[in-house]
Formats: sequence, structure tokens, C-alpha cells
Amino acid sequence: MKKQNNLNRPVGPHSKQATFNIVFLKALISRNHKTSPSPELERCRASVHTAEAAAMGAYKYVSELWRKKQSDVMRFLQRVRCWEYRQHPSIARVTRPTRPDKARRLGYKAKQGYIIYRVRVRRGGRKRPVPKGIVYGKPTNQGVTQLKFQRSKRSVAEERAGRKLGGLKVLNSYWINEDSTYKYFEVILVDAAHNTIRNDPRINWICNPVHKHRELRGLTSAGKKNRGLRGKGHRNHKQRPSRRAIWKRNNTLSLRRYR
Repeated sequence: MKKQNNLNRPVGPHSKQATFNIVFLKALISRNHKTSPSPELERCRASVHTAEAAAMGAYKYVSELWRKKQSDVMRFLQRVRCWEYRQHPSIARVTRPTRPDKARRLGYKAKQGYIIYRVRVRRGGRKRPVPKGIVYGKPTNQGVTQLKFQRSKRSVAEERAGRKLGGLKVLNSYWINEDSTYKYFEVILVDAAHNTIRNDPRINWICNPVHKHRELRGLTSAGKKNRGLRGKGHRNHKQRPSRRAIWKRNNTLSLRRYR
């Protein structure tokens, strides 16, 4: 039997052959874009748009919408949502994620045991608490305002959600909105006592007692970023296990006894 020609065989939108066809057509268009437009070139452009649209799933379109936050549609939606969020408590449960594509990338599943809470955090710096205005020390260290908090607002949102909902465990979080006064985040929480979670090998690691209040110990993604643990390699040797441990190791004089 004769071998079937690969070019005539129908291919799926996510196959290697489909990806090769898109790359080939783009190269052909870029090589001939300076010449006068021809019907063949226009057909190539149409084929590229059709192939790219077929290769994109629903979540890809949602991601593209959130990438263009200054578009007319997103600006209108965000303004309306901000007004709605301001009417609700600072920590409120939501039935489904506002950004399903982002939530799924961070571990959320639409199944029992996964819970979403929206948290509102006030923007701006952090004032030092000085009861009755009494400050101590030298004047150069007596600042009250203009102090920058060391952790991000997202980490603060995770902490507040974790304290409020002690029976749940914080998995991750993401930004959804902000205005002149507040920032809004959605926090993904997991019910570690639910049988669906305990029987799922992809998420039952969080049922281990060692993961209690991981958001308070800088073990979530936002917490690790604030601790400088995102990088790898020789450029990040002075970040692990922590900045404090590295400082202690470098500033402790250790003399071995002679025996």
C-alpha cells in the first residue's frame, strides 16, 4: 500500500503539523509583505487567522480579554464591578472565580472542596502605630508615615482570608480589580477535611498538618515572592533558606576547638 501524504491528511488544531503550518505561513507572509498584495498572499493571511483561532481554546480568549485591561469593554466592566465590590464586606465569598482561566492556572478546580473568597485591601503605605503620638529613639528613626510595608497587598489579602477562615487552607490568590482606595483579590481556599480533597492525589498534599496557615509563614506563591525565593541558580544563593539565616551564618564567628 502507498503511504498517505501528510499534507493532505486532516490535522487537529493542537497538533505539531498544525503548528508547523502556522509558522510556515507566517514566514511566507513576512517574506512577501513588502511586495504588492496578491490574492495568494491574502489567502495566506486568512489561513493564518483561521488556524490561530482554531488553536485557541475558550480560556485563551478570556486571557486575551484580561491582557487588554484598557479596552472599552474591560474599563466599563471593571468600573461597574468596583462599585459592586464596595457595597460588600471586605471579605466575601463568591460562587465562582471572576477570572476562571487565572484560577485554573493557580490550581482551582470546579469541584467540591474548592472555595473562592474576595478580599478588599486598602491601598497605600503603612503608618507606624504610635499610641498617643509617643515615639522613641533618635529623631532620624522616629518616622510615622512614608514607611513602606515589606509584603505585597496580595500577601496581606491571603493573610486576612486565612485568619478569618481558620478551617480552610490558602492555596493561592490573584488580582481582580482596584480603584483609587482599594485593591481587590480573590483567594483560592481548600477544605482539607473534605473527602473529595483527601482522595485527590493532586491536591491531598495540603491535608498534611505541616501546611496549616501556610499564608502566615510565607509559603504561598505571593509569600515566596516577597521572600525573594522566585529565582534559582548561583545568583540566588544568598536568599536561601532565608535572608535572616544567611545573615546569621555570615555574621556568626565559629571557632573549632583544638583536641
